[in-house]
Amino acid sequence: MRQPLLLGLLAGLVAALFVASLAVGPAGIGLRGSLAALVAGGDGPAPLILREIRLPRALLGLLIGAGLGLSGAALQGFLRNPLAEPGLIGVSSSAALGAVVAIYSGASAAFALALPVFALAGALLGVLAILALAGAAARTLTLILAGVAVSALAAALTSLVLNLSSNPYAAGEIVFWMMGSLADRSMLHVAIAAPFILAGGIALLTLGRGLDALTLGEDAAASLGIGLAAMRLRLVLGIAAVVGAATAVAGAVGFVGLVVPHLLRSATGARPARLLWASALGGAAVVLAADVATRVIAPERDLKLGVLTALVGAPFFLHLIRKTAREAA
Repeated sequence: MRQPLLLGLLAGLVAALFVASLAVGPAGIGLRGSLAALVAGGDGPAPLILREIRLPRALLGLLIGAGLGLSGAALQGFLRNPLAEPGLIGVSSSAALGAVVAIYSGASAAFALALPVFALAGALLGVLAILALAGAAARTLTLILAGVAVSALAAALTSLVLNLSSNPYAAGEIVFWMMGSLADRSMLHVAIAAPFILAGGIALLTLGRGLDALTLGEDAAASLGIGLAAMRLRLVLGIAAVVGAATAVAGAVGFVGLVVPHLLRSATGARPARLLWASALGGAAVVLAADVATRVIAPERDLKLGVLTALVGAPFFLHLIRKTAREAA
């Protein structure tokens, strides 16, 4: 499919789902009433619901989905592996650990924004640990191993915090937060996450030429003037900014960066540079659709966004593993 047509279709889908995210909810305002309340404002509960509850949720779905889809496409292109996922480098686990510490210590109860701030600090410490272990100019395998080590350590420390928590309410809050959700977020959360996601996304979008060159192999890319060490560092920092900010405000939302690039790869002619923009739009569409689905499927049960994406993404991941094994046989 031609790139402008594909991007136009995906942009239209994202716009439709963004409007649906504004219109769907337990208040039952409806599409026309929602748009009127959002644009015109006025008195009453409708403008408050739209501007303070639904709009931040829709904006975060757009930003987080685009960032995760873009991160997955960039990492898969760099590693030349369709099974790669942004959480591979350990930033999401580190961010989750920071948020868990905020809940366990009571900081999140004392200060409303302590949770995302602690999560961003955890993501920063995680990427610093990865760079310290692997080095800025490390080879790909060393980078992956460092990410796996940091992820395992962060997961172990998170389990330790849960194990030591004497407050069942804090433990329950930790568990529910780690499931991932866009509910009860405000424009402050948007303001916290947006700069990091946008900066990381811009850094990843500049990798297109290098990713195309890498399809010929690292030696061929180096001969074409691609600085692999600088490219690797930009990739790690870009993914860290995007995934860290997404985890900080929404918890763990998995499999978006794995599934979306794979679904769109054939439509882009398997060119990594083209896949970056398509995956950003596709990721936004997937997260917005999943968030709308959580409000429709079980509105009274507060179905978590991360649970739904995992239920869809895990079987798809198993399918990818079987397909890869058959192709290698």
